[in-house]
Amino acid sequence: MLELLSPVGDFECLKATVQNGADSVYFGADTFSARAFAHNFNLKDLEKAIQYAKIRGVKTNLTLNTLIKDDEFEAALDLAKTAYEYGIDAIIVQDLGFALKLMQLFPDLPIHGSTQMTVHNLNGVLELEKLGFKRVVLAREFSMDEINYICKNTNIEIECFAHGALCISYSGQCLFSSMLGGRSGNRGKCAQPCRLPYELLEDDKKIDSGYLLSTRDLCALDYIPSFLEAGVKCLKIEGRMKSPEYVATATRIYKKYINLALSKEPYIVDPVDRKALLQVFNRGMSSCGHLEKTPNKNLVFKEKPNNMGLFLGIVQKYNKTKGLITLKLEEKIEIGDTISLQNETGSYTISELMINNKNITETKIRSNGYHWKNERQYQFR
Repeated sequence: MLELLSPVGDFECLKATVQNGADSVYFGADTFSARAFAHNFNLKDLEKAIQYAKIRGVKTNLTLNTLIKDDEFEAALDLAKTAYEYGIDAIIVQDLGFALKLMQLFPDLPIHGSTQMTVHNLNGVLELEKLGFKRVVLAREFSMDEINYICKNTNIEIECFAHGALCISYSGQCLFSSMLGGRSGNRGKCAQPCRLPYELLEDDKKIDSGYLLSTRDLCALDYIPSFLEAGVKCLKIEGRMKSPEYVATATRIYKKYINLALSKEPYIVDPVDRKALLQVFNRGMSSCGHLEKTPNKNLVFKEKPNNMGLFLGIVQKYNKTKGLITLKLEEKIEIGDTISLQNETGSYTISELMINNKNITETKIRSNGYHWKNERQYQFR
């Protein structure tokens, strides 16, 4: 069995993940979470969320995965105690001292070592196993060969990220945000300076520019059989600050392919599913992250630091007087869709669509297999 663990930022996301096949979910309370700017849950909502998932057979993981100051220790313990009484299934922890105290106070509560712990070799995994951790969330910098090696040489549960945002730094070790603005990623308040534009200088001469530290998102659909063969216990989707549509789509598609990998059917990823993942959110059309043996020279996408969606087509004409843009499309669009133009900031919401000066609600494009073609011109405003 390969567990699918999905992200939850609010109650709508919780419903989206549960209803689309998640085996387990992870979320934060309104303190001590590595995603402090997600909606998260107050104590009342935390109880409601745990009950909602538990009734539907979905396990819950609470993220108490920031470094904790001495004067915060008791408050963090009180939060963990409350979650335990509500029926939480596991707590994900970064702070080692806090983790050991939780094991002492709640010996039947599984404690998971967060990716923020920077467990990046077998020795680190074995040490957490010896200390009593139930599971280790491996650093995202592992190759598939390294993941396989660790799984074959330890008895602890191994969890790996399979989809979502990557950090340019080693998991749990980035001080960039705290050095620039006093907002520490290890305290859940990363300002994401790696998503800002930079210039690369050599002898005071600019040789490159753009979003030079912004990594493409991870998409590991093709590697699910390898995770399964290695013995990975759980695949994790990143995205506690993403929309319900994102978590629903990612959960549905990864669950589909976990089930396919567990079956005896040929493992073939449908291009339609790849496109659905890209459309709901992607940076740089995604990549395999660090899963291959060789360094990923395609890891950074310097042109754009946020969601780029799908390539829709080419702008052929713009009527400034009427506010009409004429497009030759490669993808279907409809009224209400949001699009953006290359080299422009902001976006447009389609309020009117026309072909041959006649209003339509959506475009129709002729398909040849999975390659969409269109020879017609559409106008929108």
